[in-house]
Amino acid sequence: MSKTAPPHGGTAISRAMRPINNLVERFIPSALVFAIVLTFIVAILALLVTGSGPLLIVQSWGDGLSGLLAFITQMALVLMLGFILANTRPVRKLLRFLGRIPKAPLQGYVFVFLVAAVASLITWGLGLVVGGLLAREVAAQGRERGIRFHFPMLVAAGFAGFVVWHMGYSGSGPLTAATPDSFIAKQLGGPLSISETTFSSWNMIATVATILLVALALYLVAPRGDDKIVELATDSREDLVAIDDTVTTPADRLDASRLPTLLLGAMLVAYLVIHFSTGGTLTLDIVNWSFLALILLVVRSPFELMALTKHAASNVGEILLQFPLYAGILGIMTGTGLIQILSDVFVSISTPQTFGMLAFLSAGLVNFFVPSGGGQFAVQAPIMLTAAAELGVDPAIPIMAVAYGDQWTNMIQPFWALPLLAIAGLKMRDILGYTTIVLIASGVVFAATLFIVSL
Repeated sequence: MSKTAPPHGGTAISRAMRPINNLVERFIPSALVFAIVLTFIVAILALLVTGSGPLLIVQSWGDGLSGLLAFITQMALVLMLGFILANTRPVRKLLRFLGRIPKAPLQGYVFVFLVAAVASLITWGLGLVVGGLLAREVAAQGRERGIRFHFPMLVAAGFAGFVVWHMGYSGSGPLTAATPDSFIAKQLGGPLSISETTFSSWNMIATVATILLVALALYLVAPRGDDKIVELATDSREDLVAIDDTVTTPADRLDASRLPTLLLGAMLVAYLVIHFSTGGTLTLDIVNWSFLALILLVVRSPFELMALTKHAASNVGEILLQFPLYAGILGIMTGTGLIQILSDVFVSISTPQTFGMLAFLSAGLVNFFVPSGGGQFAVQAPIMLTAAAELGVDPAIPIMAVAYGDQWTNMIQPFWALPLLAIAGLKMRDILGYTTIVLIASGVVFAATLFIVSL
């Protein structure tokens, strides 16, 4: 990959963003340090605001570390299964086919965004990986055909698809609310069906509107004319995951056979059919099992599944480590009463009509410090649901407000860009000028949607 454009290249907007890009690279720490810093910020707030002593704060934090273990496992599986699915042979073959479709640079940028958005709506783990792989595939095939794609723009378009993930099938907020015995089930008085959140008419309209407006924004800010173009210098497309399928023993023959995974996949499909035919609903677990079933049906052997899992696990570890820290933060907030105080403050500045939009804006701010959608929902949803109950607001509104806020500021927060940037070989500053435009365009739709449904 060649380096980024010189100071006078790029669009007017990307040039204007360079000071912010430099600030991000120099002063924003790693996502893990974000979680650690937030832990101490919340602890200090509890100490100052609630009057709790250090012993109670530490005890609440320690008790909270293991408070979301089931939820943490669910979220880790969403990410890992998304990585596995994106690297299966059928999906990689599909990406190679899709890479040949764009015939011009502007068409390519919008195309990569649309595919990544659809993948993110299916499952966020898949969307992140598909965005990076497809951006690199389009760039490489474009170079072979003499089409000059601006590679950072392609990668930004791939990451931009992530701006709708929490509105789709794997949205952790709505799915947690729909899961019996979740950590917010008591506040809700029982599961809240996704027909009132993810599959509500207003959320689906907002999803389409967001995709259309972001696609238009990317088209308008894409490099053109005399703008500097930074191409993919070499064909760095990632090969298929290496599979050691050497057969030397009878046990190896079984590991190299498709039958075990095929039978297990068929059994899991049968379970899902029974689940939905008997009135079962969509939950985080069901999302994971549906993607596991698909993986089991398309892999060629246990050998391949084990290799894909090993490859995916290396991308999950850093993120997985942070979830207990978010659970500890929630422990401090609930154990010291800080969560109720924050809820009271929020109620005091909100009305039923403005609550949804203010909740969205606050969620966007919190996402800078709690970039995990699941972690943020664990920390913020109880506060928002308590405030909504006091104001008489439909609980679907705070759930989707937190979901919108989380996906919104992901566009300028580097945490979830890490897997995609690693695939592309870029840094956050290389794409920030473009993803900031996505932030603005999507924010208009999110704020307007929540304001309208609150009327």
